Formats: sequence, C-alpha cells, structure tokens
Amino acid sequence: MTEEERRGIINQQQRSRKRKRGKRHRRKQQVAGDSPPPSLEQTLNANTKNRSSPAAAVVKCNSKARIFSSSFLDKMKAKLSGGHFRMINEKLYTCTGQEAFNYFKEDPALFNMTPLDSSSVDVAVFCLSLMGTNYSSFILEAHRVLKPRGWLLIAEVKSRFDPSTGGADPNKFSKAICQLGFTALSKDFSNKMFILLYFKKKEDEKLNVNEIRWPGLKPCLYKRR
Repeated sequence: MTEEERRGIINQQQRSRKRKRGKRHRRKQQVAGDSPPPSLEQTLNANTKNRSSPAAAVVKCNSKARIFSSSFLDKMKAKLSGGHFRMINEKLYTCTGQEAFNYFKEDPALFNMTPLDSSSVDVAVFCLSLMGTNYSSFILEAHRVLKPRGWLLIAEVKSRFDPSTGGADPNKFSKAICQLGFTALSKDFSNKMFILLYFKKKEDEKLNVNEIRWPGLKPCLYKRR
C-alpha cells in the first residue's frame, strides 16, 4: 500500500468520525430543547392555526359580548314598545272620544287622523277599536261616512259581549245599531276569542239618536307587569 493510499483511508475515517460526532451533537440539542428557532413563515402559520391564542380569545369574547348586548337591547326595546302599546290601548278603552282626540292631538306621532266626507265609503270596519266609553259616537260617525247600503263590520273581543262577566248583551247591542239606521245581516260567534257582526246601512233613514239606549261595553284591561 502506498503512502497516498494510506493517507486517503485516514482522511476518510476522520470524515466519518466527524459526521458521527455531528449527529450525536444534534441529538443532544433536540433532547435538551435547544432546537434552532422556527422561521418567520413557520411562526405565522402556527399563529394562524392556533385558535386558542390569547389574541384570538379576546376577539372571540368581544364578538360574543357585542352579540349578547345587541340581543339584550332588542329584547328591552320590544318590551318597552309592547308596554307603550298596552298603555295606549287601556287609555282608549277608558276615556271618551274627545279625550282620545285631544290625546292624539297633543302627540300627532301616535296617530294620523284624516276626516272623511259624508256618504263617501263603501265599508267601515271596527276591528278591536270600539274603545271609547262613548263608542256610540264612533258608530254614528261610521253611519255618516258610509254610502247607502254600505257595510258596517265589527270584530270584537268575545268577553266584552258576555253578560255573565259584566259584558254587554249582544242582542241589545245589535238592536241599538239597527235603531241607528242599519240592518243586521249576520252574527258569527264560532271563534273562541272574537265575535263578528255584519250590518248594512239603510237608505234615507230618519234617525232619532237620542232615543237609542246603548249598552255599556266592558273595557279590556291589562295586568300590571
């Protein structure tokens, strides 16, 4: 074996030992937790995937708080709106038409009142709206604006026409309307909560309004909350 061949073998053995020492050193670093820091790209990817990071938790918490706050405010607004509606309803059930007129005149946003010409409409509907203590004047006004043979339709809460609980006698109620100048055509008591009454205006009827005896209608009162 020549001298050059001997040197080549020695160099190869030295390189092999260096590679082995390098592998052992890297293993020790990994065991000791002394691995090289991740790259910027690896760090960004890890932060994007880590949904439980403090920043993500704060954003998620704030989002939930905003949703809860908005939902809570909407519920409170709905309750206030419902309370306002009940307050107006109860006031209209327990006051005269003139008092109701003054009430709406003081706050026009509550109601938009438009006067109608005499004998100008074909149908007049009172749907849960005979609220005033002088409700007869409402029906008298309906008679004024209706054309001859025009329809008068009334839908009301059934309990207001139950004499056993303080309500009006429906027969006396219909009789009073007929004395005003209407013909009773139909009564519908089939619904559990409401009654429907159908009348038609007579032609050229001379009225004696002062002789009509109107039964009182029981107001609808709400429970205090």
